[in-house]
Amino acid sequence: MKVFNEGPPASAVSGLTGAVLALLAVLVAVSTPGCGQSPPLRVAAHVWPGYELMFIARELQWLDPAQVELVPKSYAGESLEALAAGQVDAAALTLDEVLAARHRGVPLTVVLVFNVSAGADVVIARPGVDMSNGLKGMRIGYERGAVGALMLEKALREAGLGFDDIVPVNLPPSRHLTAWEIGLVDALVTYEPLSSHLRAQGGAVLFDSSQAPNRIVDVLAVRTDRLQGSRKQALRHLVAAHFRALEHFQRNPQDAAYRMVPRLRLPAAEVSGTFRGLVLPDAANNHRLLSGEAAPLLRSASELAMLMSSWDLLPTSRVDLAGLVDDRFLPALEQQ
Repeated sequence: MKVFNEGPPASAVSGLTGAVLALLAVLVAVSTPGCGQSPPLRVAAHVWPGYELMFIARELQWLDPAQVELVPKSYAGESLEALAAGQVDAAALTLDEVLAARHRGVPLTVVLVFNVSAGADVVIARPGVDMSNGLKGMRIGYERGAVGALMLEKALREAGLGFDDIVPVNLPPSRHLTAWEIGLVDALVTYEPLSSHLRAQGGAVLFDSSQAPNRIVDVLAVRTDRLQGSRKQALRHLVAAHFRALEHFQRNPQDAAYRMVPRLRLPAAEVSGTFRGLVLPDAANNHRLLSGEAAPLLRSASELAMLMSSWDLLPTSRVDLAGLVDDRFLPALEQQ
């Protein structure tokens, strides 16, 4: 008498095993998308007109999601934290933020200049504020970084005042609107698109970045340790898509404006106004800014480091600029 189960015939077991293996192969393929391929280049960016061309490129499907993933952030500080933690490969930042991050040990290289601020950053006062004494005695909200420091210093100098003549209020950009609405500040050092909202509410611009030319620069900064391998092609793809979107913005401003409405949270008719204070360098001007040992962006970085040192934002004005810029990811210029 048999006291154990012999089980199904060998042919049935063989067929079942084959089916299970096939099912497992499908499950593995589904659970590991892009197996054998590198993950996309992850790029952090908060809302700022100069960065929006990347998002237009994504919406128009000029940005391959298998190569590049845009990661929205609320403000630059979040982007810097993600960079430092290695959660993203690149971020849209101001040049001073790049210098400060490099000093803290985050290896960053600039591969693209999005814009140069020429009026988009402002010092704006609340409606009804007594302007008879200029900025003197005002509670001025600003982010304690080089852009805020530069704008405040220039505005005070224009008014013949010093830092001791005002009441500085250190505020991250995420708190600017709330501070304005509850009356915590008399004026703000801020930027688009918030400055357009405040002007619409009667805010008066006292000073803007056109009075501090070529000092506030927004760039695409990439972790230097991620510039090799498959990242090289993804970066070239992203930079080319940015310039394609820039051309679209210049040729079809109305269409571009409507595409920017959801992120800028402005009526389409007001979107173009946020760009009036920005210079948007094309590929040729990016080559001019980033190329060569005497690249203009290196000179701007050196001058910016001195300002940051004077405001105790950097411990020294002698910063290492080696590897700060790299023009290899810009599209080749056509021979004339």
